[in-house]
Parts: sequence; structure tokens; C-alpha cells
Amino acid sequence: MDTVLAMVIAVVVIALVFDYTNGFHDAANAIATSVSTRALTPRVALAMAAILNFVGALLGVEVAKTIQGIIDIDGVTSISDADRAHALTIVLAALIGAITWNLITWYFGIPSSSSHALIGGIVGAGVASSTTVSWDTLVEKVAIPMVLSPLIGFLGAFALMTAIMWGFRKANPHKVSRGFRHAQTVSAAGMSLGHGLQDAQKTMGVIVLALVAGGFHDGDGVPLWVIVAAASAIAAGTYSGGWRIMRTLGRRIIDLDPPRGFAAEGVAATVLYVMAIGLHAPVSTTHTITSAIMGAGATKRISAVRWGVARGIVTAWIVTIPAAAAVAAITYFIGRLFLP
Repeated sequence: MDTVLAMVIAVVVIALVFDYTNGFHDAANAIATSVSTRALTPRVALAMAAILNFVGALLGVEVAKTIQGIIDIDGVTSISDADRAHALTIVLAALIGAITWNLITWYFGIPSSSSHALIGGIVGAGVASSTTVSWDTLVEKVAIPMVLSPLIGFLGAFALMTAIMWGFRKANPHKVSRGFRHAQTVSAAGMSLGHGLQDAQKTMGVIVLALVAGGFHDGDGVPLWVIVAAASAIAAGTYSGGWRIMRTLGRRIIDLDPPRGFAAEGVAATVLYVMAIGLHAPVSTTHTITSAIMGAGATKRISAVRWGVARGIVTAWIVTIPAAAAVAAITYFIGRLFLP
């Protein structure tokens, strides 16, 4: 039992490390547009994002339950310590796969999805261990929303920015820009809240999987200490910043102005709330805001969007799940060498 307890503690700590990396990896999602348009200074924006990430993480646990349902960890857990250690190895491998991909994409400044890295890690470890994977949940709650959320983000931001351009066509451009710069404080806050609501819950789901695997929880609900710990870790990671990715989102895709920044953030935040609260789907904040930035930018002119950069980002999106899955599978097989 001591070995199992030690493994549970190790997995919980590593899960919180993932949550921290999620924070600094995805901090740019909420604030890049506001910083690039000078609506907020970087440090103020990061502080606001950190606080609202924490608050957002306390607003629900339905996404966490969806993450728990991707694999049937109960199916490999029994009263045997050896079986529990095996189940915990699966969860540990999933986390290492996700963290590894997060660090690679952070190093190269690529705004990939921490959410899909985690999901890829869970699936990769599940398949490698012959654990039952709920493919229906994966399709309905992950694959379909994964395609829909960036599509809605692009079209929604394009439509909203078109409406803004038409509605303010006769207004003084300087006054419009100044007004939307102030409005971006609200839209950036909405993005930060949505990021906490979405991404911190994914770590909660993994920690509950580890507790179930170790025999310390029945899987019904999320303990309060797990919620607070995950919220704190993502908030701390957010405050540490993600400057490399912020430059990609804020400047390399398109040179944003305040109205376009507001349109992108407002639409992306709305998509995050609807997916989390309405559909309980763990969608990617990265995919959503990046697509919304492209949609808002395309209203200037199609060529204003640097499609070469965008193409590289989309390629990273496609590669994320299989890459994280592959690392998780390899980690699982290595871990099994050290278990009886």
C-alpha cells in the first residue's frame, strides 16, 4: 500500500506540474490580443488572467467528468496493489506524454493545445495498456467539438467584426479604437475566465483518475482540495507568462487593432463557455482564440492574415494528439519494466 500511496502522490504532483505548464503555455490565449493592441500592459494582463483563471476553475466540474470518462480506469483496478500500480502507471504515462508535447511546442513558440495533448496522452496510454477507451466519448465530446470550436471561432469573429465595421463606419476611427481598447479589458477577462473553466478542469479529471486508480476515491464528484489545487496551479503558471507563444498569437498571425482584438476575444470566450457549460466538452482555448484572430483579421483583407504562420499552427494542431499519444505509449512501456 505504501508503494501505491507514493505513486498516487507522485501522479498528483505531476498532474499539478502539467496544470502549471498549461498555465504558462496557454497564458497567451487570454491576453495576447489585449497586449498586442496595448489595451493592457503584459504584467497587468498576466495578473488579471491568473486571478480569473483561478476563479474560472471554481465554476464547474463537468469537463473534468468528461476527461474521467475517456478511459475505464476501474477496469484495470482491483484490490491488488500490483493492479493499482499498473493503473497509476497508465495515468502517469498520459501526463508525461502531455507535458513533453507542451514543453516542445512552448520552446518553439507554437500555440498548440494543452487540452488535446492531455487527451492524446490519455488515449495513448490507454491503448498501449489495452485499457478500454470510450471512443464514443472521444468522438462526441472531443473530436466533433475540436472541429466545430475553431470553425465557429473563425466565422463568429468574422461576422462580429463585419458588424462592428458597419456599425461604426461613420465614427471617428481614433475614438473607436480608444473605446474598443477599453472594451478589451472586459473581453480579455472573459477569455481568462473561460480558460480557467476549461483547462483547470482537465487536470482535475486526471487527478480523480489517479485517486480512483489508487483506491482513494470512488470517482463520484471532484474533491474540493482537488479543485483548489488545480485552480492554484494554473493561476501560478499563467502569472509566470508565456511570452514566446504570446508573440505568435499577438503579432505573427496578423497585426491586430483594438476592434479586431475585442471581436476575437469576445467570440472565443463565448465558445469556451458554451462548450464547457452547455456541452461539457473539453475544447481547446488555443484553437478557439487562434481561429477567432484569423477570422477577425480576415475582415481587413484576406492577405492580411499571415497564412504561412497559420498553416504551421494548424499542422501542430493535427499532430498534437498522435504525438502526445506516442510519447505516452512509450512512457507506459518503459514504466511497465519497473513494475512486477
